[in-house]
Amino acid sequence: MRIQSIRVLSGPNYWSIRRQKLIQMRLDLEDLQERPTNEIPGFKEGLEALLPGLWEHHCSRGCYGGFLQRVEEGTWMGHVVEHVALEMQTMAGMAVDFGRTRETSTPGTYNVVFEYQEAEAGRFAAKAAVYLCQALVDGEDYRRDLELDIQELREIRENVRFGPSTQSLLDEATLRGIPHLRLSKGSLVQLGYGVHQKRIEATTTEKTSIIATDLAGDKRATKELLQDMGIPVPKGYTVRRRSELKATIEDVGGYPVVIKPLNANHGKGITVNITSLEAAETAYDAASQHSDVVLVEKHLVGEDYRLLVINNKLVAVAKRIPAYVVGDGRSTIQELIDEVNKDPRRGFGHENVLTLISVDDMTRRVLEGKGYTLDTVLPRGEHCTLKSTANLSTGGIAVDCTDIIHPYNLFIAERAAQIIGLDVAGIDLICPDITQPVNETGGGIVEVNASPGLRMHLAPSEGLPRNVAEPIINMLFPPGSHTRIPILAVTGTNGKTTTTRLIAHILKGIGKRVGFTTTDGVYIQNHQIAKGDMTGPYSARLVLRDPTVEVAVLETARGGILREGLGFPESDIGVVLNVTSDHLGIGDIDTLEEMARVKSVLVEAVHERGYAVLNADDGLVAAMAENVKATVAYFSMNPENPLVQKHIASGGTAAVYEEGYISIVKRGWKLRIEDVTNIPLTLSGKASFMIQNALAATLAAFLHGVSIDDIRMALGTFTSSVAQTPGRLNLFDVGGYQVLVDYAHNAAGYEAIQTTLERWDCQQKIGVIGGPGDRRNSDLQELGVLAARMFDRAIVKEDDDRRGRDPGEVAALIRQGWEQEKAGSSLQDILDEAEAIETALEKAETGDLVVIFPADVQRTIQIIGRFQDKLNPKPSYRSSSYSMGPDFVPHPHSGKPLEVDGVTATGTPE
Repeated sequence: MRIQSIRVLSGPNYWSIRRQKLIQMRLDLEDLQERPTNEIPGFKEGLEALLPGLWEHHCSRGCYGGFLQRVEEGTWMGHVVEHVALEMQTMAGMAVDFGRTRETSTPGTYNVVFEYQEAEAGRFAAKAAVYLCQALVDGEDYRRDLELDIQELREIRENVRFGPSTQSLLDEATLRGIPHLRLSKGSLVQLGYGVHQKRIEATTTEKTSIIATDLAGDKRATKELLQDMGIPVPKGYTVRRRSELKATIEDVGGYPVVIKPLNANHGKGITVNITSLEAAETAYDAASQHSDVVLVEKHLVGEDYRLLVINNKLVAVAKRIPAYVVGDGRSTIQELIDEVNKDPRRGFGHENVLTLISVDDMTRRVLEGKGYTLDTVLPRGEHCTLKSTANLSTGGIAVDCTDIIHPYNLFIAERAAQIIGLDVAGIDLICPDITQPVNETGGGIVEVNASPGLRMHLAPSEGLPRNVAEPIINMLFPPGSHTRIPILAVTGTNGKTTTTRLIAHILKGIGKRVGFTTTDGVYIQNHQIAKGDMTGPYSARLVLRDPTVEVAVLETARGGILREGLGFPESDIGVVLNVTSDHLGIGDIDTLEEMARVKSVLVEAVHERGYAVLNADDGLVAAMAENVKATVAYFSMNPENPLVQKHIASGGTAAVYEEGYISIVKRGWKLRIEDVTNIPLTLSGKASFMIQNALAATLAAFLHGVSIDDIRMALGTFTSSVAQTPGRLNLFDVGGYQVLVDYAHNAAGYEAIQTTLERWDCQQKIGVIGGPGDRRNSDLQELGVLAARMFDRAIVKEDDDRRGRDPGEVAALIRQGWEQEKAGSSLQDILDEAEAIETALEKAETGDLVVIFPADVQRTIQIIGRFQDKLNPKPSYRSSSYSMGPDFVPHPHSGKPLEVDGVTATGTPE
């Protein structure tokens, strides 16, 4: 078997809307395509022996043992790899159960799709599953390798997954409907989107004061401040040299003492209950590894309690007990540790309620202080502490005591948190009995910790679990707070960029700060912050992460959906413009129905309170209504479209082009928005495909709550210009002829321009044509056919990136199509795009129309600008400007040109 590719999907995707975290592996079975599992000797038996948990996989049979029945009867190896990858992750503490395996159009090659919890672990499981299955086929012993694989998966899980504190906050946020984005490989997380976002890092929140955090990290300053404020604390002093230890221990009142680093956390370098100078020197050496300054404190006698204070309120109390073993009179300490670690509640890292007890330098130091080693046999019943701290991560246990704390102890804990100034504080209190006031029983606060762990309260070893994540989320987002920004997403084969930009323009016109993504970049308001094709999940998340954005408008292309899934779990409005044959044969999408399934992901991910805006004139798009949970609204160029009429009759909303107007029809009432001759984008109604884009944008804006007057105003101030829609029907005056630039690169795009040119009055129509090299041969030939019908003569060129084609190959295929329609020498080959454009402009004559279909829009605009400057020494337009030509109609509702988005309605960039 050969792995061809592995993709990590992290949002709604082609395979599932709900299961958003999926691995998609393209796997070539090679010779195993001819060998189903029932024809491989011993395969089922070996698989069961290695992975007995496969018995629980129901598969399509819907019962225990269902998958193994399929193996026994005979199934293909891709299907087996799917289940093995799921089971290996489950064995490593990451329970997953969703999978799909489908053969591609290439015989013997399968897409193996399965769920993951952690992406890196999912990738590893994909490869390991293939290795395991191949080993069984080859008759090799994989038992030891499987043990190593599972341990590797566990280590990956612990290295990349969120800790229990962060995860609990994310789980609570999810219950509140608050989305999140991971901002780093660590625990830095954004809760909410855009202007409503808040950030956390574990239990450090954006409300956490840096002064308070620094203060809590300086144990000496914390003690002094608390002591000055009347809070009981142990007596202590700092030392910088070993030689100071003896005198300092006498100053704090003698043994026993505690020695700890001045500014470390999580129990690092701490030694407690020190009773000799020799032990103190060893403890000093351990502490000085973490801090140049070491704190010596009087050891307080009593139990170790952690008091959690959130937003100045105590919410949980836990008694912490260090890891220990109890002697049986015959076993060594190491053997006792091994026996304790067999407790099913203990696991690697954070996978279970308790953590495995590890033997480290702290353990050896504690045992050495008792005169023990790991080989010591403890007398029966002797309790032997193994750690100097009670952290759960070192094998300690926690007992919930929240309901029994004395009011005075609660009072000093809340007061200590406020004195230090922490919004989330872990107060370490040592006292004989938490039910009695420490001012009577003795004891005190030994530390105040910033960013305290929550695990001991969420899942104590004994006692009642406490949902301590809820008060943190409520502090950040009080009930009723906004947490999301509206997301309007647009997909389709053609028209996505223009529709996206028009929606963004409408929303900016009502004062919203808009972030939007397009094929030429990411924009925040009027500023391009990233260049290039930005229509995938990365760019979507970029907008959602921006703290200034109030509304997101996201162009969403096929490639990003297939590559990673959507960049957001759900949206408010989804728009699907059309589905045509472009990109077929790429990414295992070979039919129009499969392409429609890809595009449908966008509207299926709209939440049930949102809207799916669908093109009623496209049967594949209209059929998507069957699978959406949102309210459906249609747009159509035909007001008599039967689907639209039925939809309106049942109380639905639609946008239609009727009697020259863009109109909204709602509950039987017709609301006329604007005459298309007053919408510059449509070239006074010549460009029918632009009318369709305007319909979709108008309907989306209307459903979002924008008023008709505001929509009308925006339609009248949005132009097919370099400034507002670069590469989308941009018209230039160059001397005595005109130049039209459009990013049409597929058959549907060519057909749309052809329809527009049929109404164009000019001398000759000259084309500069081409197509992307990764399209099918038949697609490129069709471009030639359409170009021949559209132009009197043309130049065929090739993109700079030929996408795997040889030089001249794309041009030859386009020429084949052209010559089917138009024989002769009316088509010229100039493969270099820039040279082809320059040649067309040089040869154009007065009254001609030159139409350019560029791959590089900006370069094309620059070339045209140079020709404008050469032919017009004192141009009225700059090189990056445009003219709408004689048919341009200013907005009728304005007495003077309006400036919107830095562009006046007359088309001059400001």
